[in-house]
Amino acid sequence: MVNDVSEVGKFERIKAVSFLGYADAQEGDELFESAKETARMMAEHGVINVNGGGPGVMRAATEGAHEGGGKAYVATFYPKHIETFEGKDPLNKADKEIVMNTYLDRTLKLLELGNAYVIFNGGTGTVSEFGMAWGLAKLYIGHHKPLILYGEFWHEILESFAANMHIRPEALRVYRIVSTPEDALKALWHYEQELKKGMYKPELKKNGVDIETAFRN
Repeated sequence: MVNDVSEVGKFERIKAVSFLGYADAQEGDELFESAKETARMMAEHGVINVNGGGPGVMRAATEGAHEGGGKAYVATFYPKHIETFEGKDPLNKADKEIVMNTYLDRTLKLLELGNAYVIFNGGTGTVSEFGMAWGLAKLYIGHHKPLILYGEFWHEILESFAANMHIRPEALRVYRIVSTPEDALKALWHYEQELKKGMYKPELKKNGVDIETAFRN
């Protein structure tokens, strides 16, 4: 992995990164500001941000992408019978929005649109997104989408999984844990270089449809 962010160039293979995390993170919180800065740095290197269109980490990601001169696309869901779901944040002023019919469809769309994932601290929604992303990475190891876990707390969580559940060794090789926006950017750049060398071959498109096409109704 590169030693300094000055070595990071423009991303060509990884076009979009999905940010997943806590909807209740507040502006000024370390979590909010970390997500915002990470999105800003990635946008400066040509990466489109993808998020769920809500508040917290999602709004931080959109704002960071815009500050970095980039774009933010969101996959949303407008529930009729779910009182505890945050929904679309009017302050999350994304460049494009795709509306899904169910919460599950929204989750799957977020996983589809990102060529990689950055997963921050969060609640049960983030846990479910992480579980799906991790499961897919393990199943498609060697062809999986890069999985970046933000925060030192992930070490304890993954160690607990390994100690108490039937986790296969390869599942512990499909992610990178970082603790700063700079390290997140460097980890993503590491994956970019592996893609260019042909060492790592995740499916960057689904059935030949790229991110722009996926947003066309």
